[in-house]
Amino acid sequence: MTTEIANVKIPDSKLARQATELVRDCESDLLFHHSTRVYLWGSLRGRHRGWRFDPELVYLGAMFHDVGLTEKHRTATDRFELDSANAARRFLQSHGLPEGSIDLVWDAIALHTTPEIPWHKKPEVALVTAGVELDVLGFGFDEVPADVKAQVLAAHPRRNFKTEIVRAFADGFQHKPESTFGTVNADVLAKLVPGFRRQNFCEIIAASRFEE
Repeated sequence: MTTEIANVKIPDSKLARQATELVRDCESDLLFHHSTRVYLWGSLRGRHRGWRFDPELVYLGAMFHDVGLTEKHRTATDRFELDSANAARRFLQSHGLPEGSIDLVWDAIALHTTPEIPWHKKPEVALVTAGVELDVLGFGFDEVPADVKAQVLAAHPRRNFKTEIVRAFADGFQHKPESTFGTVNADVLAKLVPGFRRQNFCEIIAASRFEE
């Protein structure tokens, strides 16, 4: 039976169930509940705008968007967003999804920490970011009525989330600090990793090997 939370149906296809199992197997409760809320918030914000979108693609993007933080799916060098997107691509290719749909899910995941750009892409891409922005940053808070927020949080609660999600980010990519250049992820390491020094864009330009 399909689960419904705050009048939003959780996709219940074989593909969606297998994706949920994969993510549940590798993610902590913190990340799993966050990922599910991302789908719910994104769907609700999409409805608020009157957008038409494919719920299953939004769900797949939301479910996979943080798996690159986990030991099973993180690499030694790539941004965690790319690790997450590539894990989703491998899973979806193995299930024969059309490349166009896979590309939408890949973009939704790869761009979810990039300000503004996702909002100019397809709705399925934008709404993963919409869910992330609401759950992590509080952006769009007033787009979801208080009683609806309460239903989402009753099903997938936030327990010390503001502190724990930052710790989860750091745990997921502090072994590859260079991957945070030019991203919000550098803020995480600056807060939690002693001795971390951000790469400076202007310093990199100045250090270029061109003579002038």
